[in-house]
Amino acid sequence: MSQATIKEIVRDKYARAARRVGAAGSCCGAQTELAGASSITSNLYAEGETNALPEAAVLASLGCGNPTALAELKPGETVLDLGSGGGIDVLLSARRVGPEGKVYGLDMTDEMLALARDNQRKAGANNVEFLKGEIENIPLPDNSVDVIISNCVINLSADKDRVLREAFRVLKPGGRFAVSDVVTRGDVPERLRKDMLLWVGCIAGALEENDYRAKLVAAGFEAIGIEPTRIYKIDDAREFLAGKGLDVDALAAQVDGKFMSAFVRAVKPKAAPAN
Repeated sequence: MSQATIKEIVRDKYARAARRVGAAGSCCGAQTELAGASSITSNLYAEGETNALPEAAVLASLGCGNPTALAELKPGETVLDLGSGGGIDVLLSARRVGPEGKVYGLDMTDEMLALARDNQRKAGANNVEFLKGEIENIPLPDNSVDVIISNCVINLSADKDRVLREAFRVLKPGGRFAVSDVVTRGDVPERLRKDMLLWVGCIAGALEENDYRAKLVAAGFEAIGIEPTRIYKIDDAREFLAGKGLDVDALAAQVDGKFMSAFVRAVKPKAAPAN
């Protein structure tokens, strides 16, 4: 499966999800647009956390965690959200960094960008900017952001090494990588790794946790940690796999407990002291 094929599948699915939110305003409609996502995307935000956000931003949330809370954002920081979708994490981050801070949302899907910008307008968020682009080619200068967040998006990329190198490039020295992602623990059946439809369900493209650490090290990061936030059991696996033309019972047993949502953190080293 080529990188271009994966990218087009992901773009098409997220575009349809954005259109569905805009047209129907249906939470269930939006979340089921990404096959197998409902167990991953449910109950991610604390009660009351999203009350002041535009409804469409909440309905378009298709992540697997709450990186804005886990990243411990500080007033005045500059934040970049990779794969910002309808903008929920950008808008939550904008609150945390305050008017002196800045939050960029990066997305490759025109429909999601239009939805996010409309949500920004409704929220009155003046410290937010949405950019069109790909997470493999971030349209920002070197050493320009304090924190990178992302919510169940890096697993969708077919070139994760490049994503992590780009993240390292745009972070300032001492900057933090703080993302929610789907990660695997142990071996996963190769049949799942090859299935194109499962890429958009956050499954086939998920990295094994030790591979994730190794790729972060290769990109230059240090102080790496992977903290499980939700481990998916056999019933979740059946939901992921249903309707994909697979032997659901056999595969579900093989992946029971091997997929997890996790908070992945790392730090770009500070510049070496002057001699």
